[in-house]
Amino acid sequence: MPEAKHPHGVAITLNNTSPGLRWLNVLFLAALTILAINAVAILNKPVDTNQREPWAQFDTQLLVTKQQIKLSNIALSSIPDRITLSLAPQPPSWVDQKVKNGDTLSLIFKRAGYNDEDVHKVISQSADGKLLERIFPGQTIAFQTNDSNELIGVKYIKSPLETITYQRTKKGFASQVDTRSPESREATKTGVITSSLFLAGQEAGLSQKMILDLASIFGGVVDFALDPRRGDTMQLVYEELWVDGGKISDGEIVAASFTNQGETFTAFRYTDANGNTNYYNEDGVSMRKTFLMAPLDFTRVSSDFNMRRLHPIYKITRPHRGTDYAAPTGTPVYAAGDGRVIEAGYNRTMGNFVVIQHSGQYVTKYLHLQKRMVDARQRVSQSQVIGAVGSTGAATGPHLHYEFLVNGVHHNPRTIYKDLPKANLLPLRELANFRKTIGKASMQLAALRSHNHLAMVDTALLNAATN
Repeated sequence: MPEAKHPHGVAITLNNTSPGLRWLNVLFLAALTILAINAVAILNKPVDTNQREPWAQFDTQLLVTKQQIKLSNIALSSIPDRITLSLAPQPPSWVDQKVKNGDTLSLIFKRAGYNDEDVHKVISQSADGKLLERIFPGQTIAFQTNDSNELIGVKYIKSPLETITYQRTKKGFASQVDTRSPESREATKTGVITSSLFLAGQEAGLSQKMILDLASIFGGVVDFALDPRRGDTMQLVYEELWVDGGKISDGEIVAASFTNQGETFTAFRYTDANGNTNYYNEDGVSMRKTFLMAPLDFTRVSSDFNMRRLHPIYKITRPHRGTDYAAPTGTPVYAAGDGRVIEAGYNRTMGNFVVIQHSGQYVTKYLHLQKRMVDARQRVSQSQVIGAVGSTGAATGPHLHYEFLVNGVHHNPRTIYKDLPKANLLPLRELANFRKTIGKASMQLAALRSHNHLAMVDTALLNAATN
């Protein structure tokens, strides 16, 4: 008996098996595929039991008579007397639960109708059960139940790119981790500084991550606490990550330029022959200097290096051997360079503090932190967050007190960088490939800068005409 199965789970069976009509049956089956889809929709639609259609007595089958079918290219006499559309059983559906602030795995399972024993089974029986204990707000956990209301599946949607499925088997719950690769799309943005890099980035539509990445790239050549001026511009070529036609996050910055007081700095992402990825200017000089010009972003200097400063609390003249950066409480504080934490603690004067040793002769200190995020003897890398701005200890308000010592002698943190080791240069054997690699991005940045300049000129002319 000829039979066709539709991908939506519909089986179509013809009761006419005459060899001479089999080719017509094949054509007829194709035509009935469209009818089958409509039949599924009809069968799934709730009906009033008191006003059933004659065919509605069938729960899983739909009887179609040839009188109900009109096909102009097939003689009705060749159509079988009965055509039965059988609906294949559908798997149990998944019911989603969003992870909320303060949720535990036990609370989520309880909200879905399950108990702690179910939690224990999933975690203890599956190879990836422990991953369920690392849930975060905004994630999704879905549940699947059989006809006996028993839990047969749990799906942990960790991110748009990773899902862990726990399915019940005869031996208990088994797990499977599914990962996806996002589609990378190139995007560009430009911005003009009106007050700060952060606000300019927001106005340009950049995410906070992208703004922080930009500040990190140029942190060795631009002091974002003091250097940016109104009218400075920035241009970016970067990646956006997409899944199923929707953007899920920003990727890496491919190239960027920042024009500060008429001087333009450019940076290009490049992976060398050893597989190391870094940012370099157009001459192949690394943007990663030995130390950051400032250990935090988007601040102002509230008190500079001064050997005869009047202390605001003790009201006595005493050396101020560092720079104070006023910033909101909680502002991230970065390690100025690679090194090892040699002290991390608290006292009444410095409050929460961190001291980092860098390559023998250099030491940096970070005082008055709201909290510390590193411990003594821990190794840190440049731009790693080591704490947050606060007002602990002898402080009149939230700020970071930052000190820089060379061979035990204090130096002005804002000028010492001029005497520090120069940045690394790509080896000669890499330069030809580097210049070839950045060619397209370099032209894109030039075009974006030109567009920025023309837009600013047009704005200036418009303002002049209206004043």
